[in-house]
Amino acid sequence: MISRSISAKRIFKQLLLLGVCLCLPMSAMAEIYKYRGANGSIHFTDKPMKGNYRLLWRSGKKKRNSHNNYSLARMRKNKARLTPVIDNVAEQFHLHPGLLHAVVMVESAYDPKAISKKGARGLMQLMPATANRYGVTDSYDPTQNLHGGAQYLKDLLLLFEFDIKLALAAYNAGENAVAKYGNKIPPYPETQNYVKKVLNEFERNRLAMVN
Repeated sequence: MISRSISAKRIFKQLLLLGVCLCLPMSAMAEIYKYRGANGSIHFTDKPMKGNYRLLWRSGKKKRNSHNNYSLARMRKNKARLTPVIDNVAEQFHLHPGLLHAVVMVESAYDPKAISKKGARGLMQLMPATANRYGVTDSYDPTQNLHGGAQYLKDLLLLFEFDIKLALAAYNAGENAVAKYGNKIPPYPETQNYVKKVLNEFERNRLAMVN
């Protein structure tokens, strides 16, 4: 493990220049993870441990549907292709298109083939039980996924009296989790960060649509 309190980008470039990663056989899978310690120091390792690690680089065979291999160019292309469908679905369910776009962006970055470690799938990351609940037979089909996700989001908005924060928290953690904590955002870091990300994205979308 390498640990120094300097620019992460600078360290990473130095590692690549020194050939730390590239010295491995081309057929092998090599990875570098970054971790920021409690004191602000930056650590790099090829063996992730418990904590807030993030994958920075991978060589070898790509993992299917990995967000790490999902390029910005592909995201922009998918967004342009899917925007008419998303806008149409938003209109059908009387949702602000900027909100639906925000959920799609945070959930899958517009990747129709996205799949999470927990098994959530597609643009709006529907769990199998949620997909079944809303009649979605193919979660990788953009139109089906959007219809199921939009209906679920609309139901949550109705359930929590159009409190967007609670509806988003329920979309991420489940309506039972929100109810468990007295109709408040559950104290789960993932859920709290999720709500903030979607709301920030929604605000950007809303302002862009106004302009």
